[in-house]
Amino acid sequence: MKNVSARAPSSTANLGPGFDVFGLALDAYYDEVQITKQGRGITIESSDSVPLEPEKNSAGLVVREMAKKFKIKDGLLIKIKKGVPAGFGMGSSAASAAAAAIAFNALFDLGLDPNSLVKFAGIGEKASAGSIHYDNVSASVLGGFVIVRTDPLDVIKIDPPKDLVLCVAIPKINVPKKKTQVSRGVLPQQVKLSDYVKNLANASAITTGFINKDVELIGHSIKDIIVEPARKHLIPGFDMVKTNALKAGALGVTISGAGPSVISFTSKSADHKKICKAMEKGFASADTKCTTVICRPSKGAFVL
Repeated sequence: MKNVSARAPSSTANLGPGFDVFGLALDAYYDEVQITKQGRGITIESSDSVPLEPEKNSAGLVVREMAKKFKIKDGLLIKIKKGVPAGFGMGSSAASAAAAAIAFNALFDLGLDPNSLVKFAGIGEKASAGSIHYDNVSASVLGGFVIVRTDPLDVIKIDPPKDLVLCVAIPKINVPKKKTQVSRGVLPQQVKLSDYVKNLANASAITTGFINKDVELIGHSIKDIIVEPARKHLIPGFDMVKTNALKAGALGVTISGAGPSVISFTSKSADHKKICKAMEKGFASADTKCTTVICRPSKGAFVL
């Protein structure tokens, strides 16, 4: 083959108490990456606002590392179509990285196992986060709900309940260029043992909910008393957005990844438009507009 295109979904990380451990693929948005054997070195083309230097681009970093690892001498052209909004906690850099890993694996017929694909995709997170994180990329590569264990890397995938529906509100605000680093910089370095225990209990309940396909247990366990309180001041109107969504019928509400998007967990029987409208009013209380999207868990990255 001379070229391969792959597509990878958006994602949400943490799911409240599962900081740096939980991820969930979402069918709200997709990134598409095409890799072509062409020219010399690694070149990036895109009509979207993304870095074109391989070392500053999540897909470029993945391709560069995979080419080095497998001693690929071909020149490679990477074309990127962005669908996932960048910098809003929807796994934008992870989607590009996941699509690049899947496309490269197919183009050179490497036959890599899922953990290896996740490991290479994780390298791409250095472009935006400054360090490797596997929660979003694991979800984008594998799809569904993922639990990430490190040292060594081991990702557990669980198929989500079919009646789980997510409502996401994406505020129209300016986000810092190093948004992930800023949002990690406000996190507490020490936490109370009692808070840790509460978060661990909720994280365990979320996992049980996914295993048992229990949407209500998942939603009612989306409670984080460590990271969310430290980050919510970065999101205008967050408390009102959350309160409104819960009153409108959401089962659980939290920050999507590092934010500033806010995500509501609901069942398919809920009034999703009502929940979205309630979240919009919450942001409006802080003079902030937002875009809302109703989505479901997604399958992982795939070759087109």
